[in-house]
Amino acid sequence: AGMAVQVMVLPSPRCLFDDPVQIHVAGLLPQQAVTLRASLVDESGELFQAHARYRAGSSGELDLSRSPALGGSYSGVEPMGLLWSLKSKAPYKRLAKRNVLTPFCVDFEVYEGHGDMSRLLGKCTNERWFLGEGVKRISVREGRLKATLFLPPGPGPFPGLIDLYGSGGGLVEYRASLLASRGFVTLALAYMAFEDLPAMPEILELRYFEEAVNFLRKQEQVKDTGIGVLGLSKGADLALSMATFLPGIKAAVSISGIGFNSFIPLRGDGFIVPPHPYDLGRMKTSDESGLVDFSDVLDDHRDPATWDCRIPMERSSAKFLFLSGLDDTNWKSDLYCQDAVQRLQRYGREVEFCSYSGAGHLLEPPYLPLCQASIHKVLGVFVNWGGQWREHAKAQEDAWRRIQAFFWQHL
Repeated sequence: AGMAVQVMVLPSPRCLFDDPVQIHVAGLLPQQAVTLRASLVDESGELFQAHARYRAGSSGELDLSRSPALGGSYSGVEPMGLLWSLKSKAPYKRLAKRNVLTPFCVDFEVYEGHGDMSRLLGKCTNERWFLGEGVKRISVREGRLKATLFLPPGPGPFPGLIDLYGSGGGLVEYRASLLASRGFVTLALAYMAFEDLPAMPEILELRYFEEAVNFLRKQEQVKDTGIGVLGLSKGADLALSMATFLPGIKAAVSISGIGFNSFIPLRGDGFIVPPHPYDLGRMKTSDESGLVDFSDVLDDHRDPATWDCRIPMERSSAKFLFLSGLDDTNWKSDLYCQDAVQRLQRYGREVEFCSYSGAGHLLEPPYLPLCQASIHKVLGVFVNWGGQWREHAKAQEDAWRRIQAFFWQHL
């Protein structure tokens, strides 16, 4: 009789990672005090957990979209709180999906009382996938390209996107696979610190990114109305450069980015965009935590001496969307975003932007928990990314909706 308590994930215990779900508990006593716990083990074996205390309703039921949490990892009515507040025991871990062919499995458990969690009343598992039914994953090693192509099911044609992550490098697939699951042909593109691509290239070639655009445009399922590109951090200024210097890019999204070329020179056809001047002597390392704060390393972007590093986006016919967090402690992305938006507006260009209070640098697909600090794979130091848990979670949900709406509108 002890396990007569039912935990349900509705509408289905199997869903895409960016799907909201309803968590229901039935079979409790009226007004019974319980603790709910979520657990997820990532691919490296790291355990992420969250818990919240609740009280059942008069019918012995609990619905997380209506019942307020009374404390724990969060409080108040937060239907997806158990997911976005997941945290590892070890500090400075980032929850990221490496293999998109397997799901993250989240165990939801209900324990008696608000105390020691010694008596388990019921549990269930939520399979959260990064690849929708029928989405194809194709590894691409064509010419110099190192990428992964994701194709939605069906003949299409679908809008085509190129997805770029930041200076940590590698080939990051989970955002691209989710976008393909939502109806975009998406090419996740590696450009540094992957296979034989150097960890810190001396120069990046625009032609490499052009090869990616050409590869995507010749896919049968891709609409011929132009390509979209989105990037996070260093990937964001590359997205802006692609939209500016390469033909065929119709829409670009900058996530926590800047309007000038960062850190690595970019070589185009007969020109080079130098990196914005910076001084690593201005990075601050916390004595307590050992975390590195990079927010002051860039020279003043208002100084005309830095302006040859600007990406001349006003020359582009693409549409732009800028997203930034006001609590980004990696660099002042909101300030740089305002600068880029004002520049575009001065030239009479249409541009959308949204800045989120309490959001940090790593604006990810929804329900991935905030990572306030983690190791930078290329620099080998622990970096402070910023963000407040609840505000960051809300920002990710909103940003994800905006990104998709923006690409559907312009592609």
